[in-house]
Amino acid sequence: MSATLASIALSAGMPMIERILSRKLGDAGGGLATEVMRHIADALKVPPSEVEAVAEQYPGRVIEAMRTVEPMAPELVALYAAGLQGQFALLQAEAAEPIWMRAWRPGGMYLILFLWAWNIVILHVANAIWRIALPPAPYDALGWFTAVYCSLYMGGHTLKDVMSKWISK
Repeated sequence: MSATLASIALSAGMPMIERILSRKLGDAGGGLATEVMRHIADALKVPPSEVEAVAEQYPGRVIEAMRTVEPMAPELVALYAAGLQGQFALLQAEAAEPIWMRAWRPGGMYLILFLWAWNIVILHVANAIWRIALPPAPYDALGWFTAVYCSLYMGGHTLKDVMSKWISK
């Protein structure tokens, strides 16, 4: 976000908008500031990328747009805080699970990474160094193993939800 918009908000007497746009409230990535900027752009009826240009040419229009967004600012901050609380609760719930329930995901990823690296690089280097002829794993089997893991990892909950809805009918 630009310092221009934050200074316009401060000069117009909108400290909440100024704090959000200067990232004194919200995350360092600017998710809350981006949301406020989107609302200002909607009020101006321009794309968010053009708000700064409008602010330099027509600061009065931007001030009016900020005045329409200012009453929404506490609600946006509350929604942002609720989202953070939800993420923290999810993190705590995952940390409370036994290690074996959450270790299969990174363990499987590292296993697949190792198997592909073994098949493509490490095996050939080992064969060249020790002058042996270890055969590589079939690439179709390795591909299927990777596909099954990815489908379980990415589609497990989706499949569970679909099956539970199908069974309940």
